[in-house]
Amino acid sequence: MSIDHSKFNLLSFSGNTRILHLTWLAFFMSFVVWLGLGPMMPFIQEALQLSSQQAKVLLILNVAMTIPARIIVGILVDKYGPKIMYSAILILGGAISIAFAWAQTYEELALLRFLSGFIGAGFVVGIRMISEWFPAKQTGIAQGIYGGWGNFGSAGAAMTLPFIASYFGTDEGWRIAITLASFVAIAYGVIYFFSVSDTPKGSTYFKPKKTGAMEVTSKADLALYIIMNIPLYLALGVLTWKLSPQNMGLITSESTYAIYVILGATYAFQISKIWQINKHIFKEPVPPLHSYKFKQVAILDWAYLVTFGTELAVVSMLAMFYVSWFELPKITAALLAGIYPFINLVARPGGGWISDRFGRRRTLLVIFAGITASFLFLGNVDKSWSVELVVAITIIAGIFSKAGSGAVYAMVPLIQRRMTGQIAGMAGAYGNVGAVLFLTVNSLVDYDMFFMVIGVVSAAVLTMIVFFLEEPEGQMTEVLPDGTVQLIDVK
Repeated sequence: MSIDHSKFNLLSFSGNTRILHLTWLAFFMSFVVWLGLGPMMPFIQEALQLSSQQAKVLLILNVAMTIPARIIVGILVDKYGPKIMYSAILILGGAISIAFAWAQTYEELALLRFLSGFIGAGFVVGIRMISEWFPAKQTGIAQGIYGGWGNFGSAGAAMTLPFIASYFGTDEGWRIAITLASFVAIAYGVIYFFSVSDTPKGSTYFKPKKTGAMEVTSKADLALYIIMNIPLYLALGVLTWKLSPQNMGLITSESTYAIYVILGATYAFQISKIWQINKHIFKEPVPPLHSYKFKQVAILDWAYLVTFGTELAVVSMLAMFYVSWFELPKITAALLAGIYPFINLVARPGGGWISDRFGRRRTLLVIFAGITASFLFLGNVDKSWSVELVVAITIIAGIFSKAGSGAVYAMVPLIQRRMTGQIAGMAGAYGNVGAVLFLTVNSLVDYDMFFMVIGVVSAAVLTMIVFFLEEPEGQMTEVLPDGTVQLIDVK
């Protein structure tokens, strides 16, 4: 018999609320390990005498691996379930982070930080877990709490790791701080595995009919799906260019061209996989039972590129911004930067709650208008501005962007339930594409232009929402293993 979802009591630690608390804490720990790099970067830069460009490249590398990882993890979680996937990510990601903490050369730092981005894929796992345990009418607030409180891990890192690093001294302090956080993540990965189940008792864990690529339902959707995969590879190509001899010189010309070839070959292989899974649509129409509009997925991808991409980029560069433009002490800068992810506690759940209450499309329209306006205003920031004013504006911008992330993932599980992991994975990957895009811009221009670019991209996505996004309506249908049909309300 399945669990009763009729009541939502956040203070409870039983039933679906227990799963929510255990899962957002897993997300929290993954973000402490993953995004702790931002507030720790001033310490790492001083201890290892890194140049500004070397530090910025590490920040870009930190989010790059998460692009393919979220796609892959989205496929795996739909197939194997979230319990084993979250535990594996925390344990493996923690181990890689410990190796990074004790790396001795910049090349080792760069490679291990790139691999550490794998832990950022844990977010996708929780989206599927929460969608299994909460009904559609509560999915916005539940996903918002999961995402918002889990995202608070970056603020938790900003408020703890710098103090640990300072206590142990300049040379080894940052290593000890990151190592301690990583050990905690590994321990929690073990705890999580023995504390949760993939679905409520008596419920069915729906899986895609085929794995390796998403199923689409029309020829136009197939073309759009193929096109929408291009930015994922372009982002990795931009990163390769950044590391090439023409820029940082961290890889050779031969390696640069080899990576370009590998990216091209991987994209070609993915197209072949997409074709194999979806070629049947050219012979017979997809039954309405399995149909959905891929344009909904595409717009949510671009929306998350702005919302979460902005969050990753800003939380990564904010401490360095305060130090370099306003000459603040490193700990002060880290604490002020920690305010930005701190508001995740309220803003992201708030975005999900508003989406549940007032509609998915309408909420995204208002939020993206706010993101656009606030970042275009920040695009005029000047060193003569007061620190208090800049902090206040970044908080306002952060409220909108984090609420936007909550609103995006309030809608993601309502498109096609059995593919929730894959849809969440693709949207999540686009969030990291945004981070790579914005952090690359940050490495090439001054901070004011960095903010301006975010505002312009947000305006473009707002236009997409206005003209193309549709409000989810009616019911989703799922076929049970015994052939019976289950209807799921999306309102």
